[in-house]
Amino acid sequence: MSAPPPRSAHRYALLTLLTASALVSLTACGSGDPSGPGAGGGAGGGAAAGAEKKAGQLPTGNVVSGVRKDAAAARLLPERVRKAGRLTLGGAIGAPPTATYLADGKTAAGVDVEITEAVAKVLGIRIDRQEASFEAILPALGSGKYDVGTGNFGVTDERRKTIDFVTYINDGQGFATRADEKLAKITDLTQLCGKNIGTGAGTTFEVTLEQNKSLCEKAGKKPYSVKTYSEQGAIWGSLQQGRTDVVMSTINGLRYAVDQQEGLKFLNEYHRLDVGFAFKKGSDLTPAFQKAVNALIADGTYARILKKWGVSASALTTSRISPPELH
Repeated sequence: MSAPPPRSAHRYALLTLLTASALVSLTACGSGDPSGPGAGGGAGGGAAAGAEKKAGQLPTGNVVSGVRKDAAAARLLPERVRKAGRLTLGGAIGAPPTATYLADGKTAAGVDVEITEAVAKVLGIRIDRQEASFEAILPALGSGKYDVGTGNFGVTDERRKTIDFVTYINDGQGFATRADEKLAKITDLTQLCGKNIGTGAGTTFEVTLEQNKSLCEKAGKKPYSVKTYSEQGAIWGSLQQGRTDVVMSTINGLRYAVDQQEGLKFLNEYHRLDVGFAFKKGSDLTPAFQKAVNALIADGTYARILKKWGVSASALTTSRISPPELH
């Protein structure tokens, strides 16, 4: 994504997800295989775990309305922010359960959005959300365009060189494919050799795939091809229509999408990552945000947000500032 996609494009992506069952019946074979934690089903990790979740619908209940200001957390904000009473956030809109638009095409919702809203309430400030493309947000933090960024940003050792993070969920990298694909679990990227892999532009998935292309050549196999897309709807369309064989994306996003679409299956988790609010390196905002997230964990709001979106299995027990990458 070189620029923020127009809102009409996001409505298309959302519509694609919500009507995918009908589309898949025309383009793929087999029945759905909704997956929970690990290789099989089960409560906690899949979209079915959300109490409000119904096929083709997004949960809309307000679970953060009761959040109140925490004076101790608010005191950790720099004086300039306390006086201004607001911060600017660059936020990527992709797909549920992370961040998406509701049916009206303008109301943002999802884990990123609602945790941000709850943190703002705890800190007693307003966070002005500006939609931005995923790959544009982190560089804009350094320039001062945004005070904070969200986009399901995984905490990696490489990113920690230039970015500070305050973690709020554990997600990571995973794979999904059509139900008729023989692949059952990907533990080594050489299993992808010779296949077309669809993923998001400017993501850790693209980086992982591009950095490991040589593995196929070393194994004497045909290399895999990486096809990047700026919209989730386009990624799933490429899979449904056979232009790609496997999708690599977020674990929670894949499980959610597979639960909503027939003819697809979640393969497995590949690499777990903590996800966090992103700040420029050395930001004085991180202590306040960390305390705010921990306050939400303590009062149960955090658990309610994750349950609403069916991602309770990705809960953190405590928020941390720029922890080392999980290996």
